[in-house]
Order: sequence, then structure tokens, then C-alpha cells
Amino acid sequence: MTGITASGRKGIAAVALLAVGLMAGCSSDGKGSPAWTAEPGTSPATGQASGSASTSASASAGASATAGATAAAWKVFADPAKTVSFELPQNWIAQSVEPDKGTLPGAVKIEVKDAEGTYLATLQTGLPATAAAKCAASARKSYVVVSSVPVELPHSGGQGTIDPHVVFRVIQGYRYFGSYGITNLVGGADSKACQLQNVVQGLAGKGNYSFSDVRSLEAFAPDEKVAPAKAFDTLDQAAGYVNEGSEFANVQRMLMSLKIQN
Repeated sequence: MTGITASGRKGIAAVALLAVGLMAGCSSDGKGSPAWTAEPGTSPATGQASGSASTSASASAGASATAGATAAAWKVFADPAKTVSFELPQNWIAQSVEPDKGTLPGAVKIEVKDAEGTYLATLQTGLPATAAAKCAASARKSYVVVSSVPVELPHSGGQGTIDPHVVFRVIQGYRYFGSYGITNLVGGADSKACQLQNVVQGLAGKGNYSFSDVRSLEAFAPDEKVAPAKAFDTLDQAAGYVNEGSEFANVQRMLMSLKIQN
């Protein structure tokens, strides 16, 4: 575990407890126990979103959701063409905005904010394929998968991909920077990377898509803006955000409920 500072040793102790499970090829069960790599899951854990704009007060995020409490009342958002839909808490705001330039025809972009108007996530479809950023081996940073839950979504495979997962990952810089999203792209086989992409490689002709707080997580420099990514002093703090708070529990359920028309 080279590159881990003394300030993070307390958090690394939690990682060491999972060594046997990792050697057996196990993946995180979504409950926030840090693990060094994200491996494909063997069973789906999806939400039960419908295509209507109805409200639901029942939980439907799947058995592998985090321990944090979720909102009591939920609603379903769908774009006008009903190409995408997902659940979100009743008092959160989902708003369609202009898709990014260069996206495919029919692409959608939806921003999600909480009841106070604080940004939480963006869903973007029709993203063009982009090559993974390259960097020198000396510039790559250690990263940790704090939560990883499989989800059934349309995707294409190939080298460097896994089945889609809803993840919360942390990369080490001068602090531990965390981000949540859906991805089927492997961060780095040796637990080091320059960037961690919250992107799913979509089906041929459909483009890629992203549902995340930031599309690409990196180890930010001290003079760079971190938000909306998260920053922690230790890995224990990152695990606490996943395990104990309601924000991530709500976000995870929302991400897991995503439905995309093929």
C-alpha cells in the first residue's frame, strides 16, 4: 500500500480486515467497508422505478443498500421522451437542462438538487466515447472502493470493463477525495489511477452515460476546487459518510433506481 500517509493509517486498518475476502475475489457488499478493487458482482440490486411521475413511500433500493436512513416519500422522474427514469426523494429537485455540446442526438442531461437547492448529481446520456487519460506511473494515486453494488443497466463490455456498479470511491491526494456514481470502467488493476471515471460504456450507437456527482474523480491539487466531490481527512471519515449519513443512502437508492431504454 505505497503512497498511504500516516494520517490515513487508521482508515487503512479497516482495509486490512478485508484482505482474506479480497484474495478470494469478493466485492464490497455496499455497506461501506473499504476494499482496494471493484470486482464484478454476481447478483443484481436494483430499484423499482416506474415510468410514471407517481410518488412512492415504500423502500425499493435493494437489499444491499447502505445502513443510512432513506427518505420516507419518493417520486419518479422521467424525461419527456421517457428514455430515462429514476426515483428521488419527494422534496428533491430534478431539472432537465441543455445537453453538453458534442453529445449524440436525443441525449438528455438532468441535474438533481436537494430541497435546499444544493447540487447532488447529474445524469447525462449520449456521451461520446473518450480514451482514458494517461499519466506517468509516478503520478498515479492509490484509491479505495468504499462501496460497490451491482446494478442492471444496458452496457457494452470489453477490456477494462466490469458489469455496472453503483460505487463510492476515494482517491488519495493531500486529502482523501471521494465521489459517487455508476460505472463499468475499471479504475486500475493495481489500485492506483490518475482518474476514476463515473461513466458506463453504453451500447453501440447509444453513446456512454453518467449518473454521478462528478464524471471523473482525481486527486485534486490544493489550489483546485474540490466540490461537488467530497474531501475527507481519513478513510474512516469516508466510510462514515457512506454508512452513517442519510445523504449517501438516498443518493445510492436514486442511482440504483435508474432505468434507461435500450
